[in-house]
Amino acid sequence: MGDIERVRKLKWFCRRGMKELDILLERFIDNHQDSLADGAWPDFETLLQTEDDVLWGWFQDSSSPDASRYEELLVQIRRG
Repeated sequence: MGDIERVRKLKWFCRRGMKELDILLERFIDNHQDSLADGAWPDFETLLQTEDDVLWGWFQDSSSPDASRYEELLVQIRRG
């Protein structure tokens, strides 16, 4: 998959049912577009498969045992 296609695919998967998640995830992609295109942040694609309500809960409280796998990524997304 080409670099541009990879980022385009990730942007599509960032379109969620919650505007708050859209903003967080799209800002993260915009700020890390080059590294994402190169295959960095492999857990990001897996994270995007999480249901919106669960994902939003992890952003609110990343101490959840299920969120521990993504702790660093959640912090980076919160920062933008």
